[in-house]
Amino acid sequence: LQTRLQAGQGYGNTLKCVLTVYRNESLTGFFKGMSFPLASIGIYSSVVFGVFSNTQRLLSQLRHGDPAAAPSLADMTLASLVAGVISVGIGTPVELVKIRLQMQTQPHTKANIKQNPTAPGSSVYRGSIHCFRTILQKEGIPGIYRGNVAMLLRDVPGYCAYFVPYAMFCDWITPHGSIAPNPFAIWMAGGVAGAVSWAVCTPMDVVKSRLQADGVYSKQYKGTIDCILQSYQNEGLKVFFRGLLVNTIRGFPSSAAMFLGYELSLKAMKGWQSETNP
Repeated sequence: LQTRLQAGQGYGNTLKCVLTVYRNESLTGFFKGMSFPLASIGIYSSVVFGVFSNTQRLLSQLRHGDPAAAPSLADMTLASLVAGVISVGIGTPVELVKIRLQMQTQPHTKANIKQNPTAPGSSVYRGSIHCFRTILQKEGIPGIYRGNVAMLLRDVPGYCAYFVPYAMFCDWITPHGSIAPNPFAIWMAGGVAGAVSWAVCTPMDVVKSRLQADGVYSKQYKGTIDCILQSYQNEGLKVFFRGLLVNTIRGFPSSAAMFLGYELSLKAMKGWQSETNP
């Protein structure tokens, strides 16, 4: 839904988008492009959380001489920035394939039909691997990383609005005197962080989605700045908030589950280490 609302045509609001996708593509339309993100989400999340945690420990070691020292707000912010930059290298190709698969049945204008012999509305890609291979063959490495600047501008502030609010909200709702937050506090703080993060980065998410969807049948945008200008000139400021509701609603449960799984996994591994090395 998010991709269709941000980069598609004629979907209107969220409810209309749901009905249109179901009417034209049945239930399978809601799961297009799912396989590639599903196969890579474990690696992607491990890298992001690992980079964030290790950067925090490194900064604590440099500032306080103890990697286990509580990180300051500045340390968390810097660690979030580093995690956001690293995430782009892994996330851009995955997002590109997902969006191309989701948008290949999107109707386009007659002018676009003339530019490409493949008629809009027909399938260009047979699946995730075929999509990745086709883009690589036709557009090379730059094609695989199309939209990386927009994604960088999305993820760097987005992860700051992800990790920092999580730590602050988790600390706020944890009872005073508790050694560690309970699972409910982790779940709630993670959900709030996810909703806040997506609210912050939705404008650049729109730009990224449009840049990556661009190219299934034709090329409309020359780059990030051109996409921003064309989108604003054609649709006004409101275009940069397309998909905001969907992003914030989905951001809560997905981030809540992510942080809860991460914290419980860390706790379990620390328990195993203490048993193995008493």
